[in-house]
Amino acid sequence: MTAIRPWLLVAAFSLLLFLITAATYSSLGVVIPAMVPELGWSWEHAFLGFSILGVFTGLSSWLPALLIRRIGVRGTVLVGVAVMAGGLACLSRVHALPIYFLGTALCGVGFQMAALIPGTHVLSAIFKQRALPFGIYFTFGALGGVAGPWMVVSILGATHNDWRLYWALQAVLVGLVGLVCAVAVGGPRWLEQAGAALDKVLDDEARAQHASGVIPGKVYHTDHEWSVRDAVRTPQFYVLLAAYFSHLLAGISAASLTQAHLTQLGVAGAVAAGMLSLEGLMQVVARLGGGAIGDRVDPRWLLVFAQGLLVIGLLALARADSTPLLVLYAVGVGVGFGLTVLAVSLLLLNYFGRRNNVELFSLTCLIGAVSAAGPFIGGFMRDRLGTFTPTFQLFAAVTAVVFVAALFMRPPTARATA
Repeated sequence: MTAIRPWLLVAAFSLLLFLITAATYSSLGVVIPAMVPELGWSWEHAFLGFSILGVFTGLSSWLPALLIRRIGVRGTVLVGVAVMAGGLACLSRVHALPIYFLGTALCGVGFQMAALIPGTHVLSAIFKQRALPFGIYFTFGALGGVAGPWMVVSILGATHNDWRLYWALQAVLVGLVGLVCAVAVGGPRWLEQAGAALDKVLDDEARAQHASGVIPGKVYHTDHEWSVRDAVRTPQFYVLLAAYFSHLLAGISAASLTQAHLTQLGVAGAVAAGMLSLEGLMQVVARLGGGAIGDRVDPRWLLVFAQGLLVIGLLALARADSTPLLVLYAVGVGVGFGLTVLAVSLLLLNYFGRRNNVELFSLTCLIGAVSAAGPFIGGFMRDRLGTFTPTFQLFAAVTAVVFVAALFMRPPTARATA
């Protein structure tokens, strides 16, 4: 494996994650206010589609791991972008709720197969120091969050609110970028060989460090590869699972509800979209910064910091009727969301090893099916209470519990059985 190939793969997967994020989660919440009056839907039904997107992203998380083991990363990515493009095409043709729900479901399945799980699987197999490439990869996902709302505003403004054309253009772009990424990925043999060689090096180094009692930078690394069965029996796995749940609950809900919530509070539509982009920009800053220090500062502290900021950001969003609160929301939710996914990804590898990480990360992503209820809960409460404020306060309380659990978490000590 040449020295440049790993970084070419970082670039390819980062570009794909950027576009998929921009075309789905960061776009749908901004397009929905344009779709609702034209189609005559209730807010509850409109945001149910956003929840379906999240539910199918979570429920299909087992599928990439299965496909990667059977047809390799390249085949998994090709299938994923085909499903994603099909879902976006459905959204461009929607006239009734069933095809809308089908489109969001297909986008959720495609997102999981083409984005995080294949990308983290490849990068963890080819990089010894993983924080920087992971940080770059997740940063491009955050950049998609920045670009998505402005892509919607720009295209709808230039086409007199033709949101159907917007979804059609995104379908074409996802298909093209997905093909580029698939070409960049080689066959499964080289990845297996590279990963096995790297596992041996990392395990030997960790054993030597644990034996000497010296852990560089106080960043814990397991000295053996955990089985899935042993890993899921540790409380640490469930703390990481809860953190992934809380960040998705906050992030998905903020992405889908913020535009409608802020405009109801009297914030101009363009300013609301700008706050969504600022939130995405904060994710960029968080992931770049976390990637730069994640191999020197234990990712557990990044996770604690991120969960605390999520609580602050959600409480600010609940009452964001002034500029200071708007900025506090964007910084808190943006940095908290951006750091959590990076910290959880690194901690899963540091605590349990790489060999079974694709299965463990897939299990972690399953929680997205539950956290995706956030937008539906928000729409439900909005229709009955007339405001989204209690929704964000409720989600802040849930995240506060996870913050406390992460604060007291320590590395797992039980040794995996053979």
